[in-house]
Amino acid sequence: MIVHYGAFVMLPVDSHVHSEWSWDAPNASMENACARAVELGLPAIAFTEHLDHTSLNIGSADDAHLLSLSSPEGVLSPPAFDVDGYLDSIERCRERFPGLRILSGLEVGEPHWHAEAVAKVLAAGRFDRILGSLHCLPDGDGFAEPWGLYDHRVAAEVIREYLAEVAGLAAGSDVFSVLAHIDYPVRSWPTEVMPFDPLAFEEEFRHALRATASSGRALEINTRLPLSPVILRWWHEEGGPAVSFGSDAHDPSLVAHEFREAADMAEAHGFRPGQDPYDFWARVD
Repeated sequence: MIVHYGAFVMLPVDSHVHSEWSWDAPNASMENACARAVELGLPAIAFTEHLDHTSLNIGSADDAHLLSLSSPEGVLSPPAFDVDGYLDSIERCRERFPGLRILSGLEVGEPHWHAEAVAKVLAAGRFDRILGSLHCLPDGDGFAEPWGLYDHRVAAEVIREYLAEVAGLAAGSDVFSVLAHIDYPVRSWPTEVMPFDPLAFEEEFRHALRATASSGRALEINTRLPLSPVILRWWHEEGGPAVSFGSDAHDPSLVAHEFREAADMAEAHGFRPGQDPYDFWARVD
């Protein structure tokens, strides 16, 4: 869907973009992402950089960048977030791209586990948009991302544990306004075993969606992996008040990736843009 505001035609705001200030985005550039947003005619872009405090077991991952950040034992401890450097970069880009609304933000990993550390960063500057994310689950004495769990856990159990923890995230933290990528474990689902079918986890998805909806938050339609339409339908049925759109771009070329398709899907499932193009899309009953 292309949204019309008066004489203007524009895509939704990209509320989930990473720049060089995210520890896992070596190919990112805030300035280049802004240039791409202007090229596409976006009304705004939000740089929601990773704020992570959970150390991860990554073993012998095949990602050279992750390995460069990990210990010899295969444990990755995310580096501290440079608040001042990031906010200075935001201001420089606002000066360089005056016609683009540039939002500051964070993607906070597991905020319900790290409340004190997260609060300290949030107090250090102004952040316009805060996403809440769950990237990992307990793994023995540590933690691991889903892709690191599938090789020694039943895949269905990983999905069920993840969605149960999403409900805990919604109930256990009040620092974020958008739940990011509820389907995060699907990105690394072992398709060689069987295709992923969300219907096999309807009860678990609905539980996580209901907990998120009751907290008044928006659900992100993350386009890095197209969200299943059935999950969006469940979100509306469970009372979800709004949706946001996020490319989760770690490279400027992917800003607003597949946003037309995502906007069409949101409209088809009962969500519409507001009067202000910067707003979340609200449900229509």
